[in-house]
Amino acid sequence: MPLAIRDTYTYLVPDDMPNPQPGMRVLVPLAKKQLTGIVLRAHTEPLPETIHLRAIIALLDEQPAVGAGQLALWQWIAAYYMCPIGDVMAAALPARIYDKAYSFSPVKKRRVKLPAYPGEIEDIHPLSDVQQRAKQEIEQAWKTHETVLLHGVTASGKTEVYMHLIREQLEAGRQVLYLVPEIALTTQLTDRLQRVFGDQVVVYHSRVTDALRAEIYRQQLHPQSRLIVGARSAVLLPFDGLGLVIVDEEHETSYKQQDPAPRYHARSAAIMLAHQEGAKVLLGTATPSVETYYNARTGKYGLVELSQRYRDVALPKVELIDLERQYHRKEMYGHFSDPLVARMREVLAQGKQVILFQNRRGYAPQLQCTVCGQPPRCEHCDVPLTLHMQAKEMRCHYCGFTRAIPTVCPACGGPLKIRGFGTERLEDEVASLFPEARVLRMDLDTTRHKNDYQDIIDRFARHECDILIGTQMVTKGLHFDDVALVAVLSADHLMNQPDFRAYERCYQMLSQVAGRAGRKEQQGEVMIQTWQRDNGVLHHVLAHDYLSLYREQIAERELFHYPPFYRIIELTLRHSKETEAVRAARLLQQRLRGVFGDRVSDVIVPSVARIQNQHIRMVRLRVEVQANIRGAKERVAEQIAWVQQQSKSIQILADVDPQ
Repeated sequence: MPLAIRDTYTYLVPDDMPNPQPGMRVLVPLAKKQLTGIVLRAHTEPLPETIHLRAIIALLDEQPAVGAGQLALWQWIAAYYMCPIGDVMAAALPARIYDKAYSFSPVKKRRVKLPAYPGEIEDIHPLSDVQQRAKQEIEQAWKTHETVLLHGVTASGKTEVYMHLIREQLEAGRQVLYLVPEIALTTQLTDRLQRVFGDQVVVYHSRVTDALRAEIYRQQLHPQSRLIVGARSAVLLPFDGLGLVIVDEEHETSYKQQDPAPRYHARSAAIMLAHQEGAKVLLGTATPSVETYYNARTGKYGLVELSQRYRDVALPKVELIDLERQYHRKEMYGHFSDPLVARMREVLAQGKQVILFQNRRGYAPQLQCTVCGQPPRCEHCDVPLTLHMQAKEMRCHYCGFTRAIPTVCPACGGPLKIRGFGTERLEDEVASLFPEARVLRMDLDTTRHKNDYQDIIDRFARHECDILIGTQMVTKGLHFDDVALVAVLSADHLMNQPDFRAYERCYQMLSQVAGRAGRKEQQGEVMIQTWQRDNGVLHHVLAHDYLSLYREQIAERELFHYPPFYRIIELTLRHSKETEAVRAARLLQQRLRGVFGDRVSDVIVPSVARIQNQHIRMVRLRVEVQANIRGAKERVAEQIAWVQQQSKSIQILADVDPQ
């Protein structure tokens, strides 16, 4: 049932009811409610006489609503990620499927018609010699590996290679699943794919209407040759006849579900799905995750390199701008250095476009008192409130709490000053520096409505805008012909994260945003402002040298017992009382130490230790990859259950392979 419960329940099948098959929906009583559940299996095993079963109220289907392969994947996700199978079910099924009147019969009249492609179908572009060689190497690697990594530099034409592989699968009558990390990426990509594959392209993600999601799901139960394009939830659709799974930008953290459960990684789920369906997997990226590249270099995955840009366009020229020097010489205009402003003027005068990247939204991260040093804080979370000048409010980015912008410090009455800057503040500074330029901003605040992503991307692509300001949304797989300059306003907060993946993530984000420049014919340019000009990761970006970064990172991972050499299970404890959260965390840590020894961390106080009035503590377990991970999870689950018996109201969440 779609509940966060680990148990499954046994019900009696009434004599006048046909035997339910696995995957069929049934209406059942639970306590005083009636719920729609999915049959996991039917059996005739004898039960103790003391057990009296409640009967199924109604059988809702004539054929299964969930396929056998889907059920198997649900069970794998629940076991691997230590979550109730009910959470997986709730994530996998569109809301309308819980309606007992909804039918999965293929002969019923469709209530929702999938949108038809209105344009003309185009021939697929022929591959260059380099792309054709990469395609052949992929097909050769698939003979010995189910999963292959295509490591191709930005603008090398990976998508064209994908399209030729997709065409072969569709012509053979098989299905293709094409995963992208963000909904924003489906807009440009879908248009490109539909021009070649027409109505065979189906888009599935969280912003698709409930009715359309349910109809796509229903049609997936009746195999057709089609291409499903979607974000991570698309991996939970039913498939039958799946031939190929493409995971584009495989390194992206957006593939990992955080909250609510199931906290699954779509890349791992896609690989398991393909294994169950007998399909092949292609992972594509210019900046592989360290774990994926390790798997490729050690032979677990096949590896194909595509190191040449399409039409031999040179990789962008990267320049580091020393902010310490610029501020010392008073050569700053707000948060723009003199060299950056000068180059932007030249590019705009040539009729070209500019992308400005700052991975913080809002006007500024905080206000700070000049007397006591304290910022206005959220009432429910241990974080400063972010200043949003256009909305005339301060906002918590964790719980959504808002308050009016204070004129003096709430703690001591002292004067307040603005600290830091976000995309909204950049927008104001750009308007002042370049009053003639047309500016768009793309961040969470400007893309809240259904068509906002598409509108911004289309307007920029049509050159209705000269400067695009954005958060990490602008770094991912977007293609604009006229972008000559990409600027990173502050690289330092990307590197200064308390995370063993910080340098890897910094390299990936900077390399990806750099790849938006000069994608058509001319070499693009990237300017990165930083206070840490000598930081090694920036010099890897400067040289487009992923391999050196990988070698440094993999050596550190092995030395300090991190993935891919160890698996991590992160346990988060939440309670409304801090003392109870601390007590339970210490109990859990001690119990786990008794089983796993020094593989268990001390109790961790996270950087944000209270969210929505819940106090948070964490315990982290590292387990060797050679160890029996299933047995380890069972023992972890036993200790969690024991601690929850001691503290009934404590919430303990498991995150396997946290990102």
